Amino acid sequence: MLLFVGLGNPGAKYAGNRHNIGFMAVEAIAKRHGLPPWRRRFQGVATEGPINGVRVQLLLPGTFMNESGRAVVEAMHFYKTTLADVVVFHDELDLPPAKVRVKLGGGIAGHNGLRSITEHIGNDYRRVRLGIGHPGKEQVLSYVLNDFAKSERPWVEALTDIIADNAQLLARGEDSTFQNKVHLAMDAKGFTPDVVVGKAAN
Repeated sequence: MLLFVGLGNPGAKYAGNRHNIGFMAVEAIAKRHGLPPWRRRFQGVATEGPINGVRVQLLLPGTFMNESGRAVVEAMHFYKTTLADVVVFHDELDLPPAKVRVKLGGGIAGHNGLRSITEHIGNDYRRVRLGIGHPGKEQVLSYVLNDFAKSERPWVEALTDIIADNAQLLARGEDSTFQNKVHLAMDAKGFTPDVVVGKAAN
């Protein structure tokens, strides 16, 4: 059983925040692959089903970002999931908007959701890093806890849809292929990082 975890804060107040792009990506995967309705489980909401033949549990922690690890460890214990089976989708300040990187382990770069997960389960889980850009050190908190601007929403929607379209590659462990296909599809739609950043600046 794989465990796909989206990071974000629960509740309508936070739904459109940049910090919640992990939630958005995992919600898009559930919708694209026709998984059952979300139900309350593991201190959050979860759904489960096959993604191209691979059984996957999707989890959105309801504990707020800085306690995300509590929900993740509970789901792991229930399914006897190993670190190698955990994939965490999260916002990444150190990548340009619309850029995606998949990595195993590494630092947490001040991300409270990753810090909590690492404290509860260890560090060697896969991360799907979803670039949102960096506003400058003094503005980080207000930036991540504000909604995506209207001009940003087209690329966010395109990115989460493309991630959902290619989720089977993550499920099969084909991380490099997934990353490449996402970037090629975003380029084809005209959402390169340079274009996205340029539009945001105008």
